Amino acid sequence: MQIQGQWAEPWQPLVHAFAANFTRGEEGAGLALVHRGELVVNIWAGQHSNKLAGVVAQPWQEDTLVNIFSAGKGLVALCILQLVAQGKLALDAQVADYWPEFAQAGKEHITIRQVISHRTGLSAFHQHIANEQIFDWAQMTQAIVAESSWWEPGSAQGYSPFIYGWILGELVRRVSGYASFNSYFQAQVAEPLGISCHFGVPENQLDKIADTGPLKRPLGSPATASGADSIMLGKIMKADPRGVTNRAFSNPISLMTATNSRDWRSAQIPAAGAHANAPALARIYGALANGGSLLGDTALPLCWAEQTFAQDQVLGLPLRFSHGFMLSQHDRPDCRYGRGSRAFGHPGAGGCVGFADPDYQLGFGYVTHRMGQSLLIDERAVSLIDAAYQLLEHNNV
Repeated sequence: MQIQGQWAEPWQPLVHAFAANFTRGEEGAGLALVHRGELVVNIWAGQHSNKLAGVVAQPWQEDTLVNIFSAGKGLVALCILQLVAQGKLALDAQVADYWPEFAQAGKEHITIRQVISHRTGLSAFHQHIANEQIFDWAQMTQAIVAESSWWEPGSAQGYSPFIYGWILGELVRRVSGYASFNSYFQAQVAEPLGISCHFGVPENQLDKIADTGPLKRPLGSPATASGADSIMLGKIMKADPRGVTNRAFSNPISLMTATNSRDWRSAQIPAAGAHANAPALARIYGALANGGSLLGDTALPLCWAEQTFAQDQVLGLPLRFSHGFMLSQHDRPDCRYGRGSRAFGHPGAGGCVGFADPDYQLGFGYVTHRMGQSLLIDERAVSLIDAAYQLLEHNNV
């Protein structure tokens, strides 16, 4: 496999690890690292399709975009924390203070801190949501206004795969002065960093997107933590078809089936619809790992300040969250965002992941279009993370 891109010579073993993934089922991917403020690795390889553009197979490029799914949640959280730092939002204020209609159906006391740390009980819709409804921001925010929590807000942790993004995105829209969540993100995050990352891909960028699909040679097995977690999630969904876990991922079913469609790519679906490349993730997390340029020194610790660590009521496994970011569980390779005590990040369904490790001044971004079965960090990314830290900890870089 021919690896394209640039890398500093001491990082050559990481490039070898990236190439090795292509012997185990990888078809197209990108990897980027920012270390001490410098982009030291920016590589890509393989190929991808874009059937909407009439392309069956084309080479992966530096600017190839891919749906990073929930890896975008950390970027949504970043926007909220920026507005907290500016005094436009307060974490312990009620969502309804900024969005009065939200107070319906018993949600009047839900705080922004509870939303951003997945402790609201707003993990899925009780009401039926039509397939096409998810592409309309106004319809989704109206549905959230009418929605009620699955349990007493604040009493339990339950991952919110999709609703999380619309709530926080609407708060950004309401208090920032920008017309949409994506407009704010472009002006305050993407443009200052010079990156390509979109919540709603513009028309002139649609031909750069890689179609997503299942990994043809699954790396995991039921014996691994990731394999066991995936099986357990399936059992939870089958055991209670009307339960919160099932509805979180299948109401509507277009949340799972429409991700390669033009409607999905053009819509603002903050919790799962971000499209980015590896340098974009690395530069965002690299900025957070190397000082307060995106947040300021006062707000930056919010990224790693633990807010909840509990058995998750939706995913069925223990998870740690700060303010919108997942935190490491160091006994689990599939939930280890770096090796520093302050590391934080977020994975996306199928494999994409971004994280920051301030202790090592490292920002990491990995994207792939072939989706594995891990609920958290895919084994391909784990191999790359391990290779990177072997270099960092042996002072080779």
